[in-house]
Amino acid sequence: MSISDPERMEKNRLESINIINALRRGTVPAGGLERIAVGLEVEEGVIGKQLDYVAGGGGDLKFIRGEYGSGKTFLVARSLEIARSKGFVTSHIVISPGTPLHKLRGVYQQVCANLRTTGEEHALKAIIDTWLFNIEERILSVSGEAENDAALETATEREIETSLAGISSLNSALAATLRTYYRASNAGDFALAQAALGWIAAEPNIGRELKAKAGIKGDIDDSVAFIFLQGLVSIIHGAGYSGLAIAVDELETTQALQRNQREKAYQVLVRLIDAIDKGEMPRCFFLFTGTPALFDGSRGIRSLPPLYDRISVAQTDGFTNPRQPQIPLSKFDTAKLELVALRVVDVYAQAYSEPDRERISHRFIRAMIRKITTRFGGRVDIIPRIFLKEFVDILDKCELYEDYNPHDAYDFDAGHLRGELKKEEEAVMVVTF
Repeated sequence: MSISDPERMEKNRLESINIINALRRGTVPAGGLERIAVGLEVEEGVIGKQLDYVAGGGGDLKFIRGEYGSGKTFLVARSLEIARSKGFVTSHIVISPGTPLHKLRGVYQQVCANLRTTGEEHALKAIIDTWLFNIEERILSVSGEAENDAALETATEREIETSLAGISSLNSALAATLRTYYRASNAGDFALAQAALGWIAAEPNIGRELKAKAGIKGDIDDSVAFIFLQGLVSIIHGAGYSGLAIAVDELETTQALQRNQREKAYQVLVRLIDAIDKGEMPRCFFLFTGTPALFDGSRGIRSLPPLYDRISVAQTDGFTNPRQPQIPLSKFDTAKLELVALRVVDVYAQAYSEPDRERISHRFIRAMIRKITTRFGGRVDIIPRIFLKEFVDILDKCELYEDYNPHDAYDFDAGHLRGELKKEEEAVMVVTF
């Protein structure tokens, strides 16, 4: 056995534990999603090809539509996992009353706050440091211009400006703040460097000292956030990554806004689509999620015809085409949930020990699904999160207690879940009782 084999096995074990821990909490695991994904092969393939195109210098987007229980959140997480495997930096944000789509500064701030690479979360500082290091290395290896630290710093500051020339022609503040960050980092001025990072990330309440030393005025606002996003993607690519993949979740909350705010939000999407089509967003991929009402309702995207025309999908033959702007997801069914359960058993075996397949049989899994769905109006699409949380609990008990027999001992009690049910789950359970 080679040295890498034990390391690979240990990595797999730790990933397996992470998956099981997340399912215990009723959340989507942070990694290893391909091990429990079911029925998404076509969609994953299409998104993977889109990411390849974006990595080559293009820009693209996709809308994922589906009701609660269709797996939108899982597909988003899986798509971002695929993106990171292809060398992308990713960011996952949620549209909400606190972060509405039409407030671009807030959206940009959340994108920066949630940047993630394969090795690091909250990765803005690491990305910028790598970008600056790459500039220094290029100067040292190619031009031979820098004979000492001062000369290297001067040459690097010039290259910062050159690298962002296109952005600086529209707004020079990003390059100026990056130069200030670079100088402060070299001088060991941690407070100033942190303030510069905070300003770049559109954090509020950045002090006057940074603005004075950087020679900038004001803050990033809605009018320039789009430009700064383009600059961020340029830095990400300069740091050696394929690009930036951004997931924008729960877009349907836009429908609750006042009409003028809704229209502004939908106009943001029109602007983004047109920018992508004009080649103005290279190496940037957007993934939006929403319910069918977002796309077809009177307060949804249909209310702005220019947007609806750009992303509407014609379906006349019963075959969905995920290469179109929208990927429609069907509701989860019993067969898929059974298959997920069997895959979770395999993951559990690698996290802990091989479960007793007689106690955790196909027959028991089907019986367990029936017991839970009867308490939720027969809605299999509503229960995956609840089912998997309960299922991991049973796997734990089977491992801990040799005399535990889930066929006899398990009976689903919805009462203890009332405090943690999501509104969609609560609504169905209330109707059932």
